[in-house]
Amino acid sequence: MPRLLTELAVSRGDGSYSRLLRWLSKVDVLVLDDWGLTPLTATDGRELLEVIEDRCQTGSTVVTSQLPVAQWHAVIGDPSVADAILDRLVHHAHRIELQGESMRRVKNRPTAQEED
Repeated sequence: MPRLLTELAVSRGDGSYSRLLRWLSKVDVLVLDDWGLTPLTATDGRELLEVIEDRCQTGSTVVTSQLPVAQWHAVIGDPSVADAILDRLVHHAHRIELQGESMRRVKNRPTAQEED
């Protein structure tokens, strides 16, 4: 997400915004990783809505987040934009909610042999 938002901002400044939106709309699978790490600005929210709206029912979008879906609305900020984004993301969505500890923590734990 952070890189996508940066690319959208840069493309708006250099005149390639429309081209980037067209390209994003045609990507088979768009992965929005680290959704909700920071709240979206009003501009970020509107630009993200354009990306998601262009992809709606044409390509797959995968969203990963450490936040429960119930908290996404607050991250987006603007209630109208949040409603529009979440309506498009949640419509026909398959949700997988993982339980348990982070695999990074599990993988980095010393084994019994390493502790000796």
